[in-house]
Amino acid sequence: MSRCAAAVTHSGMTTARRLPPLCSIAAICALGGSALLMTGCSSTSTGSSVAEAAAASPTSTASPSPHQSLTQDQTQRRDLLSKTKVTWDQAAGTAVKEVSGGKLIAIELKGVSGKAKSSPTGTPSVATPNPAPAAGAPEWQTKVATADGTVHWVEVDAATGKVFRSQTEPDQDTDDRKKIADRLRKATQTPAQAAKVATDKTKGKVTAVNLDEKDDKPVWSVDVVSTDNWTKTTYDIDAAKGTVVREHTDND
Repeated sequence: MSRCAAAVTHSGMTTARRLPPLCSIAAICALGGSALLMTGCSSTSTGSSVAEAAAASPTSTASPSPHQSLTQDQTQRRDLLSKTKVTWDQAAGTAVKEVSGGKLIAIELKGVSGKAKSSPTGTPSVATPNPAPAAGAPEWQTKVATADGTVHWVEVDAATGKVFRSQTEPDQDTDDRKKIADRLRKATQTPAQAAKVATDKTKGKVTAVNLDEKDDKPVWSVDVVSTDNWTKTTYDIDAAKGTVVREHTDND
């Protein structure tokens, strides 16, 4: 009889009942143990993977709002500049051509007033007047002066680059003209040179250039609007030396 069989005596009879072979039991036990080990390893491995993934995943943080809150002035600057297709220097060039022998003394980006008309008053435009832009549309308001100090207002559509109104300053007297002529003589730096000094310091769009006077010296006052946050920085630049004498940022 096999080693894996046992002899059983019952009612005087000897019967042989086979028990599972020891080798099978051993194999089953081995398989069971392996399964337990594999389950344990799998659990450990899975736990480790989750732990590693949790460690690798950054803690979620609240994202900043994509729309920064703007002040009323910042909103107006953004809206005007978004509609402006003609740069300040292009508009300045157009305005200067409008006045024989003239030089730019001021330019500023503004919204067209509801009273704007294409029909000029005072000295008529050299060119045929173009239709005035709609109220609120961007325009370049410029002042061009001749050598004797006579000032001409020239308004340029900031979307098309066309002049829609030109006239001589009506309220100038002899002293006013003399003062302007004096500034022009002393201002050896051009508006373009002054604007470059300003934009080298603050990246953005030039929205105004104005020949002014500080402490009896001519200065170019240049406004630069940053397109990152729509704040305006004003630089006063010595019109003879080209150096910055004052800087001011308007955060409103």
